[in-house]
Amino acid sequence: MAFQDFDIINERRRQERRKKIQKRILIGLVSTILLVCIIGAAAYFGLNSKSSGGGGSDHGKSPSKPSHQPTTTSASASASTNTKALEASSKIVKVICEAAEYKDKCESSLGDAVKNDPNAQPKDLLKYSIKLAQDEVGKAFNKTTSMKFESEMDKGAYEDCKQLFDDAKEELGFSISEITADDLKKLSTKSPDLNNWLSAAISYHQTCIDGFPEGELKTQLKDVFKDSQEFVSNSLSIVTAVSTVLSAVQSVLTRHLLSEKNGSATPSWVNSEDRRILKAADDKPTPNVTVAKDGSGNFKTVSEALAAIPEKYDGRYVVYVKEGIYEETVTVTKKMENMTMYGDGSQKSIITGSKNFVDGVRTFQTATFVVLGNGFLGKAMGFRNTAGPEKHQAVAARVQADRAMFVNCRFEGYQDTLYAQTHRQFYRSCVISGTVDFIFGDAAAIFQNCIMTLRKPMDNQQNIVTAQGRYDQKETTGFVLQKCEIKADDKLAPDKDKIRSYLGRPWKEYSRTIVMESDIGDVIHPDGWLPWEGDFALKTLFYGEFNNTGPGASTNARVNWVGRKVLSRDEASKFTVGTFLDGAWFSGRGVPTQYGLYN
Repeated sequence: MAFQDFDIINERRRQERRKKIQKRILIGLVSTILLVCIIGAAAYFGLNSKSSGGGGSDHGKSPSKPSHQPTTTSASASASTNTKALEASSKIVKVICEAAEYKDKCESSLGDAVKNDPNAQPKDLLKYSIKLAQDEVGKAFNKTTSMKFESEMDKGAYEDCKQLFDDAKEELGFSISEITADDLKKLSTKSPDLNNWLSAAISYHQTCIDGFPEGELKTQLKDVFKDSQEFVSNSLSIVTAVSTVLSAVQSVLTRHLLSEKNGSATPSWVNSEDRRILKAADDKPTPNVTVAKDGSGNFKTVSEALAAIPEKYDGRYVVYVKEGIYEETVTVTKKMENMTMYGDGSQKSIITGSKNFVDGVRTFQTATFVVLGNGFLGKAMGFRNTAGPEKHQAVAARVQADRAMFVNCRFEGYQDTLYAQTHRQFYRSCVISGTVDFIFGDAAAIFQNCIMTLRKPMDNQQNIVTAQGRYDQKETTGFVLQKCEIKADDKLAPDKDKIRSYLGRPWKEYSRTIVMESDIGDVIHPDGWLPWEGDFALKTLFYGEFNNTGPGASTNARVNWVGRKVLSRDEASKFTVGTFLDGAWFSGRGVPTQYGLYN
């Protein structure tokens, strides 16, 4: 075929793509206009109905009617207005439930809501949906109280479930309180937080179930939690539907165009003091307390220092951990918000433990270091689990906190080293080492300028860097490895051709992982990605690669799953720090965080 034939084909394809894009834009615009009209109509009828009958004058009295007009006319008009308002609200329900995974359940529940309140606005429906989900979570857990948990493992897993369901109800409560009653426009700006909390609520369900071994009891729990999970999923869909339209309308009205900016910046949830702390790797802020194993500080153990933190403290509480190996299990509790913990270096100030699954500890409870307190900032610290590959699941750090950041830290283990469990997390210039699924969980986490080091596993094992656990396609979670280095450690290097290593495998059905602008060593098998079991999740996962380098970066022999893609620049930009972590970012502050793509 002549070269000009390729040009003709390429041009034809470009035209087809343009037509498809134009069609999508037109459909989106029409849908937006339709929903805006429906919202406007609902608002109009709502106001009209209030002024027609239910509302009063400034003095609380109904306005007088002309003597020649029969009272039945007013009643008839009011009924007609209510009917029209109900019709408008019912149309809103249809539109915002369109993308819901459980559409019938969405329309049925919200249909009941508009029957009780014909003037319900999208914001009201969203609030109702989340409140219903919260109630269902409570009902689901109440059903478990009559179930029998006989083995010690099952009893322990149930104790984990109690805490996880408390977390779910609490964060659904955050979502409800965040939806204010007076400002619909602000809802679009609150959607990142709502998506964050709702995604976590879904993850808590799965974490609870995962604590039990396969069998009748686990199957029962799945059935019990089915309704509550589906209601939370529908709420996620409604957040997206409503906030997308409101954002589009606001954008059209203000004609405000957002331009992508590259450079160094931090998300909106990093305040000025945190930015100052992040600016330099060797910056050591004045600590509130110092931990020193040799007795030269305020406390000899990290746990003692945390136990002494005042219940009420304004600002950021700083804990300095001097050089030493601290053999203890440490938990930064929910009450310990906005804490900074820094050490003398990731290979000098080390918290270590060896809890593991083989010795009878549930994976959820094997972590040496646990972070539950929102806004945590860790710097120049090391976290280890030394159980070894033969002990299977053994977590070095479990991070459940929202807005958690780790800079210049080191996470060492074998299987399940780092449990990035839920919420928004950011890792910069960290070293993470392990064997099987050594970065796993269901957080929205970005690993930037990090080193992923693959270690030598057991003879019958394979290495897998990530096992992302996105259970529902509406969740705004996923792992992003940007400008990272993926390599074998010194002990694995001689045997890297004998032991297969992969970028990731799908822990849950909608697993999502993106590797971009990273250096992938020859330790990674040409397939790139590994199935979990059979064809599980192979049609629903999303694995993306963009602009990677190194001998393991070639995509020519990658698996041909429908969800495994080589991303375009536009697609990759959706997974940069500013976009994926939903931060309002700015540049020029010298903070070591890349806002967009590097090149």
